[in-house]
Amino acid sequence: MADDGQELGEAQRAHWQQTYAAHPGMYGEQPSAPAVHAAAVFRLAGATDVLELGAGHGRDALYFAREGFTVQATDFSPAGLEQLRGSARDQGVAGRVSTVVHDVREPLPLPDDSVDAVFAHMLLCMALSTKEIHTAVAEIRRVLRPGGVLVYTVRHTGDAHYAAGTSHGDDIYEHGGFAVHFFPRDLVDSLADGWSLDEVHAFEEGDLPRRLWRVTQTLPR
Repeated sequence: MADDGQELGEAQRAHWQQTYAAHPGMYGEQPSAPAVHAAAVFRLAGATDVLELGAGHGRDALYFAREGFTVQATDFSPAGLEQLRGSARDQGVAGRVSTVVHDVREPLPLPDDSVDAVFAHMLLCMALSTKEIHTAVAEIRRVLRPGGVLVYTVRHTGDAHYAAGTSHGDDIYEHGGFAVHFFPRDLVDSLADGWSLDEVHAFEEGDLPRRLWRVTQTLPR
């Protein structure tokens, strides 16, 4: 299973790289609704710097920068991040945005207690095993300062694509080349162990529609 998971992860990296290269700015310029919500949450928490995991071509990272945050944006697609840097220059926020190619299955290239807030829109529900998701959240906890906030979104087991398409085990199903780990509620709860679980908000996005949870959790001070 570990070898199969590694192979699937590499296939997904290649698929996203090709997708961003073929469809520049594929998600448009407007921020996602979760990013708009997260910016308000981060501001209330007194955050000044944001780490976005799985930033893609940057619509949300750029929004955070326009809102005055300093943003570190990561993604495993160099093509997506190249588009992000170009847009940052065009929008006059390049000085507030830095990028690094990073696979969420690897340790974050950041020191302990170094960021105020973390945002991840549909990143943790990619082709990651349950163990890899827990490891990723442990890394997020490591780099967050005490009182830091994590806002993430994931597709859940109430989604229309759950248990359909190609099964890869561990609640991972593939449609149209994109593999998704659909979250049961107990996984959300277990990821918040040792945190304050502030909110689990159900919402829909896109034409299917995709059914997601927006989760907000805070580290104790």
